[in-house]
Amino acid sequence: MDRRRGLGFAEVVAERFHDGEALPAGLARLRERGVPVVPHGVRLSLGSAAVPDPGRVGHLAGLAERLGSPLVSEHVAFVRGGGLEAGHLLPVPRTRDALDVLVGNVRLAQAELPVPLALEHVAAPLEWPAPELDEAAFLTGLLERTGAWLLLDVANLYANARNHGGDPLAFLDALPLERVAYVHVAGGVERDGLYYDTHAHPTPPAVLELVAELCARFPEGPPGVMLERDDAYPPEPELAAELDAIAAAVHAGSAARP
Repeated sequence: MDRRRGLGFAEVVAERFHDGEALPAGLARLRERGVPVVPHGVRLSLGSAAVPDPGRVGHLAGLAERLGSPLVSEHVAFVRGGGLEAGHLLPVPRTRDALDVLVGNVRLAQAELPVPLALEHVAAPLEWPAPELDEAAFLTGLLERTGAWLLLDVANLYANARNHGGDPLAFLDALPLERVAYVHVAGGVERDGLYYDTHAHPTPPAVLELVAELCARFPEGPPGVMLERDDAYPPEPELAAELDAIAAAVHAGSAARP
């Protein structure tokens, strides 16, 4: 990242930092270069029946202030309930009751955060039975009722379309794209007929095609697009080539805008 010129912004997993400890030198260098850094939470469990833990919300708020972040992000998911920790970002049932709970928890978190909140839909390994709303309608209702922003993950969209069916382009067309704060891109792998969003494999061509399709739908130009890579980091030339491929998809989509 030190050698990557033209870096627009970066993201850090909020729970990897502890209150009171010094920030890594690499983050300080990014801030000196004027690169915005977004804290990305994975443990608030906004979809749980219980309200968000004040300590976890406070940690996210404090990290945003330390980094001078323009916003923070979290997931439309739950990770705990009844004293049990799942260790995974589990999908929220798409019912109106679950949406009411989610809206209430998001509003509680927003009240304690010093910057806007963007919410990310997850790659769901399972579908809850008897959904009352499709995913796009569920997300739209959440954004309208909370004023939150959307962190649009095209890799998650691709994974869900492969595993559960559905048209990813119709999903994009049904979203309020004016509420998109930024975009995630990541790689995955198929095992035993199920596609896993791993963040540890190269971005597949189909995801890059979705990036271009998305960027063609923004009349004022696309938002920021970033690569998520959490493990199995490739050599620097391979990583640079993947970033260049994502940038090329963004430019191709922007050039195709009506």
